[in-house]
Amino acid sequence: MNIKTLYRKRIIPSECIHLKDDIIVEQNKECLITKWETLNPKTEFSHGSSCYFLQEGIKVSKMYRQDGSLLRFYCDIVEFETDETDGSLTVTDLLADVIVYPDGRMEVVDLDELAEAMERDLITKKQMSSCLRSLNHLLSVIYRGNFNRLLSCLDRLGL
Repeated sequence: MNIKTLYRKRIIPSECIHLKDDIIVEQNKECLITKWETLNPKTEFSHGSSCYFLQEGIKVSKMYRQDGSLLRFYCDIVEFETDETDGSLTVTDLLADVIVYPDGRMEVVDLDELAEAMERDLITKKQMSSCLRSLNHLLSVIYRGNFNRLLSCLDRLGL
């Protein structure tokens, strides 16, 4: 499928945003690569690039400061829904995230939001299971020293 339109769907807060300014750089059956500017002005970072791993339920983003220096890698656990009729991809953020810093430090964040979403029945049992499996997969990749594999698609394009 040729993706023409991207949407970012969040559970907390509940919203779905058309990522109309994101530029799709490359796509194949395994991944979709974009570059983007922040939706709302941020002091920490201004732009970045993302690789959506369509089979793995992971989105890896490189976030850059205004001066072009790398701030961090932000890994979202997500689910994908495609609409063949309009060529859209809706990416639902399943809340659990992993932040990897250039010096190798790592943080797993927003698990409290994931618990809240489950308690408030905002996510399904299937989404929770998928989230935990994808998070485990991502952490295994990082712990085994293979995070560069996830970055290689962005690096190859100079993003």
